[in-house]
Amino acid sequence: MLLVDVDGTMVDSVPDLAYCVDQMMAALGLPARGEPEVRNWVGNGVERLVRRALAGTLDGEPDEALYDKAYPVFMGLYRDNTSQRSVLYPGVREALDYLKGAGYKLGSVTNKAAQFTEPLLRDLGLRDAFSLVVSGDTLPQKKPDPAPLLHAARELGVSPEDALMVGDSISDVKAARAAGFQIVCVSYGYNHGMDIRDAAPDAVIDSMVELRGLLETV
Repeated sequence: MLLVDVDGTMVDSVPDLAYCVDQMMAALGLPARGEPEVRNWVGNGVERLVRRALAGTLDGEPDEALYDKAYPVFMGLYRDNTSQRSVLYPGVREALDYLKGAGYKLGSVTNKAAQFTEPLLRDLGLRDAFSLVVSGDTLPQKKPDPAPLLHAARELGVSPEDALMVGDSISDVKAARAAGFQIVCVSYGYNHGMDIRDAAPDAVIDSMVELRGLLETV
């Protein structure tokens, strides 16, 4: 079984997220943040992204009254712009076609809420590749908690030692390690500007098509 993350692994969703951040900031009379900044802030769910955008830093916390005003503005914008500018990374479709053809059980585990995950996967032609999608609000816990991965393994009838997580961030590595999964990370994703190799995943690949070579040598 393979579980695959969405944002930063299969889909570059930053163009849509950055657009929504900047439109939200404009609606509040605040300066735009721009795509390069947003690229460093994504990966921990929409709530955290909005807080980071308002504070202007990765670890900052905005005024709660401002956040309470901003969050619904962002949500409305993102509902209308979930997949307008987002694109698949090279090799994703080919990799999924190979994995499905080879008979692997496939699931997707993401911290993105289901109301955004499902339309995004459908619009980009990926939803049918997965027997199961665990979104950020499927369970009370999100990655880096292992619960979403363990839930997927139970649902697909696979033991953790026979499961592989494919992701892009330290949250994916932490969740996989805690769940007893193997973990392969892509080199190009969203990890707050840090090199994912520093998190010591089992392997790092530059394209998901490299999964074929890894799996065929196991």
